[in-house]
Amino acid sequence: MCSSDLAPRAPTDTWNLWHEAHIDDLFQRLIEDHVALKGVDPNRVYIMGYSAGGDGVWQLAPRMADRWAAAAMMAGHPNEASLLGLRNLPFALFMGADDAAYNRNRLATEKAAELDRLASADPGGYPHFVRIYEGLGHWMKLRDAEGVPWMAEFRRNPWPKKVVWHQDDVVHRRFYWLQIPDGAPISERQKITASVEGQTIQIDTESPSKLVLRLSDALVDLDQPVVVKVGSEQRFRGKVPRQAQAILTSLAQRADSPAAATALL
Repeated sequence: MCSSDLAPRAPTDTWNLWHEAHIDDLFQRLIEDHVALKGVDPNRVYIMGYSAGGDGVWQLAPRMADRWAAAAMMAGHPNEASLLGLRNLPFALFMGADDAAYNRNRLATEKAAELDRLASADPGGYPHFVRIYEGLGHWMKLRDAEGVPWMAEFRRNPWPKKVVWHQDDVVHRRFYWLQIPDGAPISERQKITASVEGQTIQIDTESPSKLVLRLSDALVDLDQPVVVKVGSEQRFRGKVPRQAQAILTSLAQRADSPAAATALL
């Protein structure tokens, strides 16, 4: 596999450049193109950004957590970004302790504490690395460069055993092995938690909706029966056949072969 660096700048000439629906599609396409044309490993794609670029990382890292191997946010403002989607994405946060404009330093400290709480409450989830540099302002004098080797230690896992999907103001229909089918409504800020233990898939959500489970032997043994529970109710028990059409459907949605499903339920 080859390496490739890409530095997109201000994808739209608007104040809310990271909050528009086409931004995520742009990055999806950039990833696919670099995998296909540059030989990039789809499990080793990283995102980092400084200042306004850091604002973008706050937004794009949780919304597209299933595409990144790790993320690093430098000197950005989180706005309304939720951290819940970072459950399986190693996330680094860098901020100057004196970077007080727009309360960036205070908000970074609060977000760091929130990551600590999330990781403590969910063992194995929310891996993170935080540096608040004393005596530094918006320019961190390259101290934040330590985020690059930290990120490089990680590879994406396309099939994590637990997923926390929290929709933002830019909504998605697919996240790891969960999918909301075309035509089904999506609510902003909707949260779905899904986990696998053995052959049992547990789904919990406060806003029930139609859901497709994108399955693979990397997640469950498709030679054995699968049990699906939604809350306390069992919704399915049985074998789910592998199908070529499931692979074709996955790749038509997204040119991402490691994340292609071999069965759909």
